[in-house]
Amino acid sequence: MSGALAFVGGGEFSDGCVFDRDLLEASGGDEVVVVPAGAAFENPKHVVERARSWFASLGAKVREVPVLTRGDGLVEEHINAVREARFVYLPGGSPMHLRSVLKDSPFYEAILEMHGDGGVLAGSGSGADVLCDPMVDTRGGAFTVGLGLVPGLAVIPRSNTWSHDKVHRTMELAPRGVAVVGLPEATALIRHPDGRWTSSGVGECVVYRDGALADLSALPT
Repeated sequence: MSGALAFVGGGEFSDGCVFDRDLLEASGGDEVVVVPAGAAFENPKHVVERARSWFASLGAKVREVPVLTRGDGLVEEHINAVREARFVYLPGGSPMHLRSVLKDSPFYEAILEMHGDGGVLAGSGSGADVLCDPMVDTRGGAFTVGLGLVPGLAVIPRSNTWSHDKVHRTMELAPRGVAVVGLPEATALIRHPDGRWTSSGVGECVVYRDGALADLSALPT
């Protein structure tokens, strides 16, 4: 049985992210492996330092695995680090770059092994977006191919910053049968090892399916 899986709407490593304490407990450890690939063109070191400060306040330490490019993901040391982890976190940034780094890579396969062995996997912003299939192209709100960890599910990170019209447009474009979840910042949608979905954090997850409002029971397991 796979471990806990958390989709975070952005605004990670902030006071509203109360769910991180529960994810740490679920991991059974006190270390979080942070992979800042999504922020490769922004300020990945700053992302890692924010993670260090945040998780230190929760009594845990952070280990950076500096995978920023596809080539970095071929380094055996990096592959082994995520395979042996109990909690891997993919922060936000560019979803297209993150997808290009992870797709069909031994590094991503190692992440899946970790999660399949009961480890916790969390993605925030683009890190949440790419794990789905389809994934939302946040630049315009259309859909594209994601990594497919949870097929039949798409998330809209930072949905609290989207206009009503943009959200509505994305809902209209969603393939039939796909559940789409609006994820506000500092809010998590969590799939537990037993298949249950819950939400936690400062905002409220809003679920759409086939153009209508739905609830968490409509999400694929």
